[in-house]
Amino acid sequence: MTIAWRLVRAERGNADSAFSGEGARLYGGRWNSPGVGLVYLSATLSLAALETLVHADRHAFARAYLAYRVELPEDAVLTLPQAEVPDDWRARPVSAGARAVGDGWLREGASLALWVPSAVVPLEHNLLLNPGHPRWGEASISGPRPFRFDARLEPR
Repeated sequence: MTIAWRLVRAERGNADSAFSGEGARLYGGRWNSPGVGLVYLSATLSLAALETLVHADRHAFARAYLAYRVELPEDAVLTLPQAEVPDDWRARPVSAGARAVGDGWLREGASLALWVPSAVVPLEHNLLLNPGHPRWGEASISGPRPFRFDARLEPR
């Protein structure tokens, strides 16, 4: 069983919204172009928190978040081979090559989920989840669980 985590702001926290892929579709992400919907998860809750902090408005730390734990069948998950990770995948602005990899994976429908490296902690991994995949019903989503960042992270 593959386990991953998703952290979302409480006001957007119902499971239908949190796992729709709509935010990624509207704005794009490191591994997807705008117009391509997918869901980003992390291997651990702590990595999900770091990924959230990187993108968060520093004045929003006090906001309530919700954590979801996701279980997926091992055979529904692929890992992006290191040889297929573009050299500039960590670039800012986001690499067109990294987006092409994620867009291609989603278009091919090769798996329900794909492990990719985290730009925040490159030795750890995030999981791309395809909410339109035929095996979507095999994803087991538990939660939400309340989550708040430590007050020491708030701006002074």
